[in-house]
Amino acid sequence: MNVLVVDDEPTICWGFQQLLGGEGYQVFTAGSAEAGLKLAGQHAISLVLLDVRLPGLSGLDALKAFRDTTNDAPVVVMTAFGDLDTAVKAVERGACDYLNKPFRLEHALEVCQRALRRSQPNVAAQISAGYDATPHHSTDSNSSSATKATTALIGKSAAMQRLFHQIALVADSDLSVLITGETGTGKELVAEAIHRNSRRRDKPYVPMAPVTFSPALLESELFGHVRGAFTGATEDRPGLFEAAKGGTILLDEIGDLPLGSQVKLLRVLEQRRYSRVGEIQSRPCDVRILAATHRSLQRGVTDGTFREDLLYRLSGIALELPPLRERVDDIGPLAVYFLSRIGYPNAGDAIDDGLLADLQSRSWPGNIRELRNAVERAAVLARGRKFDINDFPMNPANPTLNVAFQEVTAKAIEQWTKEQFAKQPVAMDSAPIEPLYDRFLAMTEPAFFRAVLESLDGNRSAAADALGMHRATLRDRLKRYNIE
Repeated sequence: MNVLVVDDEPTICWGFQQLLGGEGYQVFTAGSAEAGLKLAGQHAISLVLLDVRLPGLSGLDALKAFRDTTNDAPVVVMTAFGDLDTAVKAVERGACDYLNKPFRLEHALEVCQRALRRSQPNVAAQISAGYDATPHHSTDSNSSSATKATTALIGKSAAMQRLFHQIALVADSDLSVLITGETGTGKELVAEAIHRNSRRRDKPYVPMAPVTFSPALLESELFGHVRGAFTGATEDRPGLFEAAKGGTILLDEIGDLPLGSQVKLLRVLEQRRYSRVGEIQSRPCDVRILAATHRSLQRGVTDGTFREDLLYRLSGIALELPPLRERVDDIGPLAVYFLSRIGYPNAGDAIDDGLLADLQSRSWPGNIRELRNAVERAAVLARGRKFDINDFPMNPANPTLNVAFQEVTAKAIEQWTKEQFAKQPVAMDSAPIEPLYDRFLAMTEPAFFRAVLESLDGNRSAAADALGMHRATLRDRLKRYNIE
């Protein structure tokens, strides 16, 4: 079989000659799309490896011509500068796979062999992702929506490149998508990007978190109700599924959905029909369901808090978002993006290499949301100058700072405790009027809870998980301290 490699980097072409030549393939190379198309017209090409950035005609612009010239041979796109827009365009124009530079040779060989096994690569790739093989929109007509979708999905890391490729593959499918990832990783942004690049992009996109409604009202919110269905139902009211007709619904924090509501949602997903509360007739359900959660639904199945059959229905396609600590190369671009968004002067030069290295060493348990809050806080403190380490919260991974913080805190607690006993001495065999521990908690917990909530954008469910306490317990504590 003949393989054509089109890349303006000679080392890439040489590497593929050695890799694929050793597997018995005849490898032709070209440094431009124009030269590659000429070779494709002279030889029977079974596979094309095509770089995106080329002198003259770009790889994306030449992709269709390569497919036409090679009688629809599979095309694998290669890029070191990928983003969601690039991935979407590559899939739309018929690429069967995507290689992010730099790549491992064994991975590249696996991609090539997989592509060569497909007799009709584009159709097979689309069907495997739940596609209709017929394109539903052109790249030109979708360029604005694709660009809009990438405005907050920032990343040059390999993990984000893989995610962009996955989004591009699943976007135009009608299969349900389960989006998982830690709190603050951008699950809502991914869901919106999927909708904006789908065939339903001109129809409504309706995100909601069912956990924000009481179980008694949830069914009405989802499916609507008719007049007289319950006390207070004075008129017919459409629900979420009607509001999103023809479009997409995001069910956020799906792991917190009550079991009774899970049964009703499963029935809708299976039958593609639903009824308003209080009515007998059923209505067609023409929506695509996206679901997001930071919880392990498989663990919920084991614990009996989540239905296994609903999990299978929701996870027709599963996307797992990487935490920020696994994509530290994106911290710099993300910080520049956040600063540019608030109009900070010279945003690209505000963080030097030393400070960036410190930020990359942090664990960022709140992920992108925590980084954004930290960067915006630093912008307030810096007031237009370049940032320094003191503009950011202390790095818990820094042993020196961590020890210093512990020493200062320990001394402050020791001094406060002695003062309390001086103010209210007690006998060894009697308890103080107000328990000392309660006084200590009343002094420290409010600030602690406020900081946690601020880091998580007020998400109480995520805060309870981070604190390791039940949501009801956290709710009671916040109520005690009048924290909204």
